[in-house]
Amino acid sequence: MTINGSDAVIKVDHVSRWFGNVVSVSDVTFDIRPGITGLLGPNGAGKTTLLRMITGLAEVSDGSITVFGESVRNNSDLYRRIGVMSEHETVYQFMKGREFVKMMARLKGVADIDMAADRAIGLVDLADASLRPMGTYSRGMRQRMRLAATLVHEPEILILDEPLNGADPRQRVYFQSLLKRLAAEGRTIVISSHILEEVERIAETVLLIVNGKLAASGDFHAIRAALDERPYHVRLLSDSPRELASALV
Repeated sequence: MTINGSDAVIKVDHVSRWFGNVVSVSDVTFDIRPGITGLLGPNGAGKTTLLRMITGLAEVSDGSITVFGESVRNNSDLYRRIGVMSEHETVYQFMKGREFVKMMARLKGVADIDMAADRAIGLVDLADASLRPMGTYSRGMRQRMRLAATLVHEPEILILDEPLNGADPRQRVYFQSLLKRLAAEGRTIVISSHILEEVERIAETVLLIVNGKLAASGDFHAIRAALDERPYHVRLLSDSPRELASALV
């Protein structure tokens, strides 16, 4: 499977981002098509910085990024076609779920706020809990309500940064099923994670980011092959190092 093609929605071309002498993303190039693309890499690899540049929240130091053929930076019309769910929770614990989604609808300029909020909350199956304060929700429920807020303006692109963090197994299965349904409607979904098995269950294509660089891209056969070629460092700790050494030799 290849991710390059003429129908690419997002095009990242030789993009770099640095902060002073620190290089966060280095000369990264890839295209993203409709469907689910997994952005995989360890914590600190540059995934979040890359997502922030794709959504226009961070400036590109070098290279270019286009979404639907346009530069996303300072492009308010394009912002309305993108839904972003950051890694960090940005909810008011006292606010009811429906109020939170309606607030995001107002910020996005949605015409019929009530209808849009009810539709988005229905998509994540939280209508019964929508009038409760979000502080009473489980972590997984809060993530689903945050996704409803991300979907309230019906964006064509979803950018989800570590959305499954803290979710229990049941919530993870539900979340994965929901994202697959959304992708089947023609949306372009980019989901980041540092867990290979998590991305494997949901993404059709994977981008592997290591130390700010694109280490591999393609389907999971290509990604697993690339991981197998990388060296592993194993550190063993023991109160009896001599006995451990004897057992290993």
